[in-house]
Amino acid sequence: MSNNVVVKKASGEKEAFDPDKLRNSMKRAGTPDDITDQIIDEILPQLQDGMTTKEIYKKAFGMLRKRRRANAARYSLKKAIMELGPTGYPFEHFVAQVLAHNGFHVDVGQVLQGKCVTHEIDVIATSNNTQYLVECKYYNSQGKYANVRVPLYIRSRVNDIVEYREKLHEFKDMRFFGWVVTNTRFTEDAMNYGRCAGLNMLSWNIPRGKGLKDMVEKAGVYPVTVITNLNKKQKEYILSKDIVLCKQLRENIEILHEVGFTDKSLKKVVDEIDELLNSKD
Repeated sequence: MSNNVVVKKASGEKEAFDPDKLRNSMKRAGTPDDITDQIIDEILPQLQDGMTTKEIYKKAFGMLRKRRRANAARYSLKKAIMELGPTGYPFEHFVAQVLAHNGFHVDVGQVLQGKCVTHEIDVIATSNNTQYLVECKYYNSQGKYANVRVPLYIRSRVNDIVEYREKLHEFKDMRFFGWVVTNTRFTEDAMNYGRCAGLNMLSWNIPRGKGLKDMVEKAGVYPVTVITNLNKKQKEYILSKDIVLCKQLRENIEILHEVGFTDKSLKKVVDEIDELLNSKD
């Protein structure tokens, strides 16, 4: 049946349903093979032509959540990052934490002097004698891609800052690079220009094997929005307290009393976070 069912992607494109894609995404979340097989066997009879990949995801997530909450949380990573909105501010802090856990010293929301004007930079990531000026482009829909205007704009801002900083004695041995990070994807023109212009381009799955999802999974840093025992309002409240990572929430777990959790219900969140942070692929 799966070979004949045509599904609709977030971009509007249509393609034949491929159970291996679903299998691989669940495997990346650390789901045991037997549970993955059970879920796929349950989903296949429910497929219909024209069904969206979002609908299939919701079905798979619901089935996985009943079986393994930590795996369900990891499986929901892409959606969870989109729940960091509606502004891009929490996403900037999340990106900073991902970079910090990948070995960078980070500063968030800094205003830097350029040759012509000042610029607010989302994240400054420094490693040894290399400094990256990072711009974060957040979207709350999988169907939205960062177009060529994004790297064009970033390249001009980075050039202005670098031209100023290169003349300062404190930066005489420092190399500077621009970095554009998005939680979805870049258009082909954006990728071509960014690479040609010498920008580091980081999207959900680009560079291959080293994309945003790979960096998150490698560092084991997950946004609080993956937690299945929290509702939308609770997640928004936690984010408003500048807590963006599950690890940070675990260290400040008493904040859950402020959104109505009792000691008993709080334990469910603690158990889920501990299982998530200790689970392995």
